[in-house]
Amino acid sequence: MDNVMRLFIVLTLWCFILPSAAYAVGRPVKTSSGVVIGHVSRNRTQVSEYLGIRYAQAPVASLRFEPPLPYLSRTVFNASNYSVDCPSNPSAPVAYPNKTANFDRVFALFTGGEHKPQGEDCLKLNIWAKSNDLKLKAVLVWFHGGRFTLGSANSPFFHGQYMADTEDVIVVTINYRINIFEFSGAPGLTQNVGLLDQRLALEWLRDNISGFGGDPTKMTIFGQSAGGVAVDYHSYAWKSDPIVAGLISHSGTAASFEPSTPAIETKHFNAASGLLGCGTGEAAVPCMKAQNITAILAAVAKVPVEATGARPPPPFQPTVDNITVFSISGYEELAKAGEFAKLPYLAGNTNNEPGFYKIGAFAQGSNLTDAQWELFELENFTCATAIETAHRAAFSVPTWRYRYFGDWSNLRLCPGSGAYHGSDIEMVLGTAQDVSLIVNSDIEEITSRYMMRAWAAFAKNPKSGSSDYGWPLYENSSEETLVRLGYNNETTASFVSPQEYDSRSPDLKGKVSDGVGAF
Repeated sequence: MDNVMRLFIVLTLWCFILPSAAYAVGRPVKTSSGVVIGHVSRNRTQVSEYLGIRYAQAPVASLRFEPPLPYLSRTVFNASNYSVDCPSNPSAPVAYPNKTANFDRVFALFTGGEHKPQGEDCLKLNIWAKSNDLKLKAVLVWFHGGRFTLGSANSPFFHGQYMADTEDVIVVTINYRINIFEFSGAPGLTQNVGLLDQRLALEWLRDNISGFGGDPTKMTIFGQSAGGVAVDYHSYAWKSDPIVAGLISHSGTAASFEPSTPAIETKHFNAASGLLGCGTGEAAVPCMKAQNITAILAAVAKVPVEATGARPPPPFQPTVDNITVFSISGYEELAKAGEFAKLPYLAGNTNNEPGFYKIGAFAQGSNLTDAQWELFELENFTCATAIETAHRAAFSVPTWRYRYFGDWSNLRLCPGSGAYHGSDIEMVLGTAQDVSLIVNSDIEEITSRYMMRAWAAFAKNPKSGSSDYGWPLYENSSEETLVRLGYNNETTASFVSPQEYDSRSPDLKGKVSDGVGAF
């Protein structure tokens, strides 16, 4: 049976034979990528799960390192499996001192160390939607983190079934290119193409999400670490046409680290191409496009990088082009002039970001003092979040700021890891038990439900949903406008002056020199 006949049969069943199909879990959805057939989510039987939907052409061969191209199809696609991960060098296991029994699983899941199948045909997205009515729902679109060099949308951390079921919103996670495939540094080529992948995914969702029950006028992008940075980048790069209605940055903003320069990235590209016998410069590009990904990743692992205070930077990272990415000072100038999308903004960080980063430093033989780690956290997270939220508030943009403190036994990495980098993700998406395989404590479960409702309240009404939930609008002042979550493992929020954590920020004047490449 050819694809045209299959398409006709599917649409006939959907529209005529099954009058209740609009409510059916996993119902077929007509999209620009073809008719997509979903299935029942594993743990939430009222939630439809659509995995591995292609939103762009495969960036292979001549399309490697190039901006993404839209994908159009009229075929029928069974969206039953995740895409392969975009190519990266996953983190190796770490023999960390005093690690908990659950350390290896949590760390591997967070850093992409499970060694899942990889491939360049990875520009695909996943959708979770509760099939209960025809009212269009708010949409939360997740950008994963990973220093822009590892990670994927396929992780128990990011499963959207629980948020979709509990809060009746649609959750989307996307793959985008990372590492050298995102930031090639290749002379003569467009840079930062992974950010263009994200943008194309948003365009696809704008045009297709209503078929899944989503409201294209109520889409919010949210992300953590590099994903949180990317969220903020979008507000500057596409200020006149942001597509989305709201922004949420977890532990990462445009003020978190200094992007690389074209000169440095070209040097790194030349180092990789030289290792592969491709020569250097523009003449090396065709040869690099012909190399297999295993060889390229092996070369990337050998590219020398510049020294830094806290952690060596990845060789291929966001590059200043003054189109999609600007320098730290460039973002400061744009922000002071109001040259960003005036979208409601929720941003925050955890109370002990180094609780995760100390593991990577240990693996690389780095031994920083407590004072150095404190400075690292201030520069890259506390003060970076304060800077970007203050810019929004200065232009009367609805802004909220949080700080997360939760410390739960099933997610703890070691004694003292506390609310480490990334530990708020499972709370917001309700995935802690999937990550840990250990039942949440009662207090942990209640805290997670509170945070899920808070994020959903923002998504459903970015302009005032958080205020309606009881959170004060953020002000960079002595007023109690900073939201504390999980403080002393409390199950709801408390509010304090941001100065309780920001007192040293003015003295740093936006400096991030100790944290270059920290993501």
